[in-house]
Amino acid sequence: MAASDIGFVALILALVVAAYVIFAAVLGHRQGMGELVASARHGVWVVTGLMLTTSAVLLYSFATHDFGVEYVARHSSLAQPWYFNLSAFYGGQAGSLLVWATGLGVFSGIAVWVNRRRHPAIMPYTMATLMTIQLFFLIVLVFLSNPFDRLAVPLADGQGLNPLLRDPGMLFHPPFLLSGYMSWSIPFAFAMGALISGRLDSQWLKAARPWLLLAWAIQGTGLLLGAWWAYHVLGWGGYWGWDPVENVALLPWLTGTAFLHSVMVQERRGMLKKWNILLIIITFSLAIFGTLVVRGGLLSSVHNFATSALGPAFLAFLGFVLLVSLAFFFKRGPLLRSDQQFDSVISKESAFLLNNLLLVGIAFATFWGSIFPLLTEAYDGSRITVGAPFYEKVNGPIFLGLIVLMGIGPLLAWRKSSWEGMKRSFRWPLAAALLWTVIMVGVLDIRNWWTLAGVSGSTFAFGTVVLEYTRGVRLRRKNTGEAIPQALGSLVSRNRQRYGGYIVHIAILLIAIGVIGSNLHQKEQQVTLAPGGQTSLGAYTFTFRGLEERIKPDERIIEAEIEVARGDKVVSILRPRNSIFVNFENQPSTKIGIRTNPVEDIYIFLAAFDQNVATFVIFINPLVMWIWIGGGVFLFGTVVVMWPEWEPARAPVRRPARGTVQRDA
Repeated sequence: MAASDIGFVALILALVVAAYVIFAAVLGHRQGMGELVASARHGVWVVTGLMLTTSAVLLYSFATHDFGVEYVARHSSLAQPWYFNLSAFYGGQAGSLLVWATGLGVFSGIAVWVNRRRHPAIMPYTMATLMTIQLFFLIVLVFLSNPFDRLAVPLADGQGLNPLLRDPGMLFHPPFLLSGYMSWSIPFAFAMGALISGRLDSQWLKAARPWLLLAWAIQGTGLLLGAWWAYHVLGWGGYWGWDPVENVALLPWLTGTAFLHSVMVQERRGMLKKWNILLIIITFSLAIFGTLVVRGGLLSSVHNFATSALGPAFLAFLGFVLLVSLAFFFKRGPLLRSDQQFDSVISKESAFLLNNLLLVGIAFATFWGSIFPLLTEAYDGSRITVGAPFYEKVNGPIFLGLIVLMGIGPLLAWRKSSWEGMKRSFRWPLAAALLWTVIMVGVLDIRNWWTLAGVSGSTFAFGTVVLEYTRGVRLRRKNTGEAIPQALGSLVSRNRQRYGGYIVHIAILLIAIGVIGSNLHQKEQQVTLAPGGQTSLGAYTFTFRGLEERIKPDERIIEAEIEVARGDKVVSILRPRNSIFVNFENQPSTKIGIRTNPVEDIYIFLAAFDQNVATFVIFINPLVMWIWIGGGVFLFGTVVVMWPEWEPARAPVRRPARGTVQRDA
């Protein structure tokens, strides 16, 4: 028996056990048979082990160059570096779906273990929901996209990865993005457990919250890594092109962000219960839709490398998810009534609701633009695509509104805010925004209204965060006498959700500054130069020194050398290049020459070349570094939010020895 056969058998066994868990969990709970529910719980852990076994077998097949496995032969080769051979695990359709399913198996096992003695009313239905999702992916892997299919005759060597995937970004971005899609399954399953059982108090939210934060963090990290990868590989001069695959990855993150904010209202005031259930249903459905687009070939994209026949299966599953979840949502409608009502339009609750509407508005506009080609094709047979200008004109103002709201919301009170309190709270952030506007107009000579509005709004929101931290530290010093650093650390550690959230707000503002600078003030030039030729853009002069060709076992590299000078001083030597790989001669990949600093990036793309001349596209991209700095702050903020709260150890309760008499002291 070949190793790949072991992997396939493990897939089949996982399918059978997942189906058993669905049956045993539901029947055991309905019939009050605790042993059957416990058996289902153990079944979840068996599925976890089987999925890990399956993935280990496929990794082993890549590591040992088993080119008798069709999937291994298609995505790896002997000349390919070992790290790309291992990352080829998720370089194609079958492997990426296996990553999805394995991640779900592991997360399901952990979630069930953590809650094995908690929430007995909802956990059986939560397990059944998780294993229903698992069962779908296992059916797809066994019958439609088997990663262990074998060739009739093993090949001597494999084809290798698509050239665009032979980049360090391949080691990080796809696993994070696939795991992000998968992670929304856990909070969705808890919501379904609450809906099916009718236990719709706040307990399901407490169980789901850590998984919600984790899914949001993983998806957000995947988006940032994807932007970084696109920036230094694809050569369009940017990091986000509103490509369909980029769009569908953003959608669940947007609605998940809305859900993260609105659950605070439910926990604090018992409001927005229906809205929160709808949001998590929508978020999970968008995660399945994103997986469909990425691996089902539904929409044309620069990220798609092959067509697929999985579309009908995913669409059927998506329809099933929506039908069942919405049926239970309407059935439990009377149990989802709010405990309280809005007391005032000017309140923290209203700000959270407006935040939700703006985020969902961006998600809807992005979703509409992404599926518009399908709608036009169904209507008259012509596929009309929607370009970046549509998204920028529609979503740009909404994003600006979100930034301003990030400054307003934290300063509002629950229930109702007084005008006097608002005036005291808003004066310093507004003064900071006004001062920076004056500096931009009077000193920096910036006249672009969108830049002025975006930067001023970001300054206002940043001022709010500074004010909130200042107030908290001042109050803590007054009460405890702690020094400022100690007071700051204690403030954050004792309310990680609030102050960690403010760190994430700072990250979003830094990213916004980078987006504003690079989108609205980018300079671009295309030029064809002979060796020794020069061109200028902005404050820089570019001199083409010539081309160099290098040959590797599976790669031919053509690299240009560009001298970059500012005035009489050479500031950098950049080497943009093209690579042509064996078996992919018609698909050259690029490596951009980039010089980056906090003010601007110099970005050079080698577009074409021959023996005598080369054509370059040169960009000056202001403030791009702040996007990556903001990404680092985002990761730090999410770690702070997710870090477990410190709890003092409790002394054990000592019972008196049997037969002794208790006496009053």
